[in-house]
Amino acid sequence: MATATSGTAAVEVRALVKRFQRVNKGGEVIPVNNVSLDVAEGEMVVLLGPSGCGKTTLLRCVAGLEKPESGSITIGGKEVYNSDRGVFLPPEKRPISMIFQSYALWPHMLVEQNIAYPLECQGLSKAEIKERVGAVVAMVGLEGLERQYPGQLSGGQQQRVALARSVVADAKVVLFDEPLSNVDAKVRASLRIGLAQMQDKLKFSALYVTHDQIEAMELADRIAVINNGVIEQLGGAHEIYERPHNLYVANFIGSTNSLKARVVGREGPDLIVLETPIGTAHVQERNFTPDALRGHERDTEAMFVSRPERWRIVADDEVGGVNCWRGIIETTLYAGSHTEYVVRIADETVLVWSASGEIRVAGDSVWLSVLPSSAFVLLPSSGVAA
Repeated sequence: MATATSGTAAVEVRALVKRFQRVNKGGEVIPVNNVSLDVAEGEMVVLLGPSGCGKTTLLRCVAGLEKPESGSITIGGKEVYNSDRGVFLPPEKRPISMIFQSYALWPHMLVEQNIAYPLECQGLSKAEIKERVGAVVAMVGLEGLERQYPGQLSGGQQQRVALARSVVADAKVVLFDEPLSNVDAKVRASLRIGLAQMQDKLKFSALYVTHDQIEAMELADRIAVINNGVIEQLGGAHEIYERPHNLYVANFIGSTNSLKARVVGREGPDLIVLETPIGTAHVQERNFTPDALRGHERDTEAMFVSRPERWRIVADDEVGGVNCWRGIIETTLYAGSHTEYVVRIADETVLVWSASGEIRVAGDSVWLSVLPSSAFVLLPSSGVAA
């Protein structure tokens, strides 16, 4: 279990447990297993993980759409759930706004009516409603579409309506349930930028569910990587990408080359020497996880892990030093900003992403290198590979 506290908390989740019973005597499922988590004021925390890991169930517990078995939830200083005291406030009593994957717009209402609905429920005057709706329409780029119905809009435009409706009432906490999954890649990228700008301007706190690692890294102040109902790692995008705690996190956040290894010794003041299926590898001692570092004595079983973009294809006159191996390119995939290679070294294959303008082809023999500072070492038992 991971717990985090970051300044004043807008959302506090403590020791939360949610269980489901499978039908037909299928046993018990615990999608939220003793989870504790804080979302600070003005912070966006992204719950990241594959389908079935528990991220959406955790969000629904915070929203009041699911009732947990035990623990507590506080939102904006207001206790909305506490198993010990028998507190459970329904969703409409919680100081939150929520955006669903399906948008959940009223099809018979105009765009401006959909956005205004929360304000009408609050009993605001027509003048104030008009002013606030106009401001948020401009903020999300919906000018000129106020008199359209949702069915007349594109998916990206409908998502903007849902976003506008969620923030127009000045909610301090917004919950997002995979809000961008129904739009195409280009619109999704644009909406991510708009959402980040809006959150920066309005300073609302957010709990955001996604399975998209790029979305998580671009939007999050902190990412909670979830696996089987627990938080495997919680931290900033850079920390999680560069210093994953285990193989599950490493393999879910970005692509990796993971090779079984065995510690064979030390070289110099800070290099640990490993024996791998592709040959001898060197890794800086600081790039061992704490668990792996404690056991890096000779013959320790480990995993030599690296990111594809950290590998380089080197010219023959650059060959030398540590972490340099010859391989044969098996597959070439041109991705525009870079070229992706599958390269066979001995009986293993590694991914290499190169930004070089020169494109190699299948069958080419190449020298590959990765710096000792650009690889890291994990214990083979630390987490389950995604």
